[in-house]
Amino acid sequence: MSFREGPVVQEDRDGRLRMLHGPIDLIVTAEGEAQAVRRALRRAHEAFEPVLHDLCAELARLRRATGPAPDGAVARRMHGATAPFAPLFVTPMASVAGSVADHVLAAMLTPGHDLARAHVNNGGDIALWTRGTPLKLAICEDPVTRAPGARVAIGPDDGIGGVATSGWRGRSHSLGIADAVTVLAGNAAQADAAATLIANAVDLPGHPAIRRAPARDLAPDSDLGDRPVTTGVGPLSAAEVAEALDRGLTAAREFADRGLIRAACLALAGQRRMIGETVTREELTHA
Repeated sequence: MSFREGPVVQEDRDGRLRMLHGPIDLIVTAEGEAQAVRRALRRAHEAFEPVLHDLCAELARLRRATGPAPDGAVARRMHGATAPFAPLFVTPMASVAGSVADHVLAAMLTPGHDLARAHVNNGGDIALWTRGTPLKLAICEDPVTRAPGARVAIGPDDGIGGVATSGWRGRSHSLGIADAVTVLAGNAAQADAAATLIANAVDLPGHPAIRRAPARDLAPDSDLGDRPVTTGVGPLSAAEVAEALDRGLTAAREFADRGLIRAACLALAGQRRMIGETVTREELTHA
């Protein structure tokens, strides 16, 4: 895989940067003293320049669940984020969006920087940092109505540096049937991997209303190979929805107990499940 054209960088009127290269589409925001913001955005641009080229050079390894540690900066983040979830099947590609966001944010937060807040949004997988004022987000959004499932405020002492969402309706293929699973974790890469795996666990194996196809038939170079991915979900009873969500909730609780995530919100067919102190049940708004 190669991309002849280099990255495209656009500055919005509100001062945010949009950086695009191939399938990567970042929105980069920095807040603080004007000179500090300009320096941080310049560092973000510089860090982004080689990302896609470096990832393409190691794609064969990144599409495998096992193998030697990769070499590139973003590839190492991907490997480090997914390794703790073994022995579950997961390839480094499960954390690619979050890892790119983490990489760019890290470049912005050099020692001695004078930023107040910063975040990098990679198609909804977000690396974030704040010095004081909490960052407020709508999470676990209903993919059809776009209604938020909950709202969170992330402060500097919450231990959360990343938010990611996965589900069968998303950009990547899923082994499960979750409409959306949003995870809050210490960084975006780990949130990305966990959201993928929890969304896989929200499932009703063998249910006749769920349509599936081998991943390779939909995308010949998929890291999921011949594993059946969800292509459609028909009507489910309330009890079946609850059963599927409870399967995902079990996985989320295990990850939280192991310190891999801080909070999660799972959504399917209008029902929701949550864990974590960051979001309280009273804040949950059903679609």
